[in-house]
This record gives sequence, C-alpha cells and structure tokens, in this order.
Amino acid sequence: MKLNTKLVMMMLSLLIIATLILFLMNQYSQNDLVQEMQESSTEVSKAIQLSVEDLTSETDVESLRLKDYLQQARNKGINEVNIINNEGEIINSSDPDKVGKMREIKKLEKGLKASRKGKGATGSHSLRPYDLVVPVIVGDEQLGYVQINLLLDNIRDIQHANFLRRLVATCMIFMFGIFLTIFLARRYTDPIHRLAAGVKKVSAGDLSVTFPLDSKDEIGELAENFNELVEKLREKEHLEKRLYEAEHLSKVGQLASGIAHEIRNPLNYISLAIDHLKSELLPSCPERGKELESIADNIKEEVRKANYMVLNFMNYGRPLKLRLHEVRYPELISKAMPLLQDKLNEQHIEVVEDIPADLPPMQVDPELMRNCLFNFITNAAQAMPDGGKITLGAAFVAGDNLFRLTFADQGSGIAPNDIDKIFQPYFTTKEAGIGLGLAITERIIKEHGGEMVVESQLGNGTTFTIILPMKKQGEV
Repeated sequence: MKLNTKLVMMMLSLLIIATLILFLMNQYSQNDLVQEMQESSTEVSKAIQLSVEDLTSETDVESLRLKDYLQQARNKGINEVNIINNEGEIINSSDPDKVGKMREIKKLEKGLKASRKGKGATGSHSLRPYDLVVPVIVGDEQLGYVQINLLLDNIRDIQHANFLRRLVATCMIFMFGIFLTIFLARRYTDPIHRLAAGVKKVSAGDLSVTFPLDSKDEIGELAENFNELVEKLREKEHLEKRLYEAEHLSKVGQLASGIAHEIRNPLNYISLAIDHLKSELLPSCPERGKELESIADNIKEEVRKANYMVLNFMNYGRPLKLRLHEVRYPELISKAMPLLQDKLNEQHIEVVEDIPADLPPMQVDPELMRNCLFNFITNAAQAMPDGGKITLGAAFVAGDNLFRLTFADQGSGIAPNDIDKIFQPYFTTKEAGIGLGLAITERIIKEHGGEMVVESQLGNGTTFTIILPMKKQGEV
C-alpha cells in the first residue's frame, strides 16, 4: 500500500471516528435536554394549575401552598411564581412578601421573555432569568395572570456538561491522531535513516550493503532502487577489476616477451655450457670429480629455477588457449614426477598417490594441468625443508558429476591472514619467488570451469582441493 493511501486512510478514519463519537454524544445530550425540558414543562404546568385554582377559588388563597411547591420545583428551574388579578394585584406568590403588591398590567408581556432581573432569587450569577406570563381565561372571562420566573440553570448545566464531553472527546481524538502520526513517522523515518546510513557506507566504498524489501510502499521502492544501484556499482567495480587485470596481464605479457628473448637464450646457453664443461673437466680431474660435479649440478639447478620463473612470467602474461584431451589423472602424475623426483629425493620427501582404480578419464589440457601439478608439488616440497609426505588424492562425485583432486602436505602451513592472498599475483612468503605459481594455477583451473579450495593450519600442513566438472568429449 502506498504511503499517500495510508495517510489518506488515516485521516478518513480519524474523521469517521470523530464524527461518530460527536454524533453519539450529541444524541445523548439532546435526550438529556429533552427529558429535562419535559420535566421542567411538567413543573410549569403544575404551577399554572395551582395558579388557576387560586384564581378560581372563592375562599381565601393559601400563600404557603405556592411556597411549599416552589421548594420542590426549584430544582427544575422555577424560581418564583406570582398570581396576579386583572387589577394588577399579586394575590398569591411563592414569596409571601410580594402578596398585595401591584403590577402594571400594561407592562406585563405575555409569553416567555427575558426578565429584567439580573440575578436569581439566591443572588448567584447565572444565566439571565426568564419570565413566563400566562393569562388565565375560564370560558370567556379572563381571571388574571400567572407569572413564572425561570432560571433554566439545569439546562445550562446540561449544555455545559455536553460542551465539556465534546471538548474531552475532541482532545482524545486529536491525541490519538498525534500518537498515530508519531508512530507512522517513526515507522517511515527509521528506514529512511537506515537508507541514509547505507548511502554513506556505499559512498565510502562498502558495496556489501543491502536492504530487505519489507514493504511495498514508497520506502520499499526506494530500498529496491537502492539495492539495484548497489548491484550496478558492484558490476561496475567487477568490470573495472577485470579491466585492470586485463591491462595488468597485457603489461606482464609485454614484460614476459622481453624476458623470454633476453634471458631464456642465455640460460639455455649456460645450461649447455655446463654440460660441456662436465664432459670435458670430469675425466681430466678425477680426484676432484665429485666436487666439480656438485658445483655443475648446483649451477644447472639455479639455471632451471631462473628458467622456471621466466616460464611463469610467460604463462601468466599470455591468454590461455585450452587444448582439451581425454587423459587419465595417473598418467598426468607419471609425466610430471620425473622432473621433480631428484629434488624430492634430496629433501627426503615421499609422494603418495591415493587414486581409485576406476577413476574416469578427464577432459583437460594436459600441458597446463602438468604445470598445475608441478606448482602444487613444488610448493609442498618448499613447505617441508626437513622432509615429509605429499599425498595426491582423487575422487569422482557421480551425483554432482565432478572431480575432486587433493594435494596434502605436512608442512608448516599458511597463516590465516595470508590464505586470502596466496592466489594474488606477486604475493609470496618465500625469500626466493615471484608469487606467480598459485596465481597461474588458479587461472588454469578457472579456465577449465573449476575452482580451488585451500585448508591450512599453522604447523599441521596444507591441503589444496581442485574441483573440476566432468566434460564430455568435444565440450569446451
């Protein structure tokens, strides 16, 4: 429901409630007023009846009768009753002191008129009293007049009480409306404040902010638009990162191309020269053969490391083109191990294969996957300078149609703060290294549609897990 609709419904509800309450209170007040006027009219009729009896009576009039009656009728607004004959003489009155006094007939105004008196008989300030003058006619003969002084305080009290009730009801309705307005204001301003805080976080670079869509009004639309904006900013940031990576790869590719031409040829020449020197010097110096052979092997090892760094530069800088072939995982391992076996033997490192015999063949690029195996085993060996065991595991999950390849070592492990950084280019914790081995490996796995997971604890070794989907023949 829209906010405008809610506000209109709230105002209409308050209007209907106020109208209904005031209508009911008005009906209640009218009933009280009518009932009071009926009772007052009854008392006035009794007063007129007594006056007629006094005017038509042939005996002496008892003035105390009106006085006694007035004591009962005063609560109904009757303040004074005077019975006047045709000559203007007051022949009976509720006030015995007025009996025998004269009134000017011409000045008596028939009907209900405001009295010239400003106060009631009790002297209290109240509504202006009224005089009701009624001629008494029997047959065709007028016997006199009845003058009744009315205060109508009871009607005034009813009107005053009705006014107070209406005032209280109106105040309560307005108080209810104020509380309802405050409630709605808080309900709608709190999400706006949260949105404002989220906008500040986004402007500060935090694109993880999202808002739940709890309502379908304008606030919900604003939250939805905000989430769409943040999502577009995330996409833009992702595209910028990919563009940066592409530019970075282009620069690395240019660097790798230069390195390949400037370094690899001298490295190849040095390697060939070492082999030539070994063949020439060792036979001529048999007494120093072992020493010379050790020096030559160390030089070749350093040349091999330098050549490996150049290859890493080249592989990371150039775009990957997969040449998928159906190959069995044990065959990949058997082709990669000869290049590493001598070094592993020197470090007293044992490689154990835990591969089921019925493991299906994989659709992968053999050269790139051998490079991945080489990087994993080399990193594991470097983490175990005092020797240990490297376990190469494999399994096929038929339900998910994917391969799980594991590489577990017994090395020193990886610090928790470094786990998220090990796949970043040029990040390394080794003294000798450029930090491209795992970055290249992750890139190769992603190009195959897979992912990498690492689990490590300091002092308890590290396990890398490669998850590769099973591809059909010819699928890229």
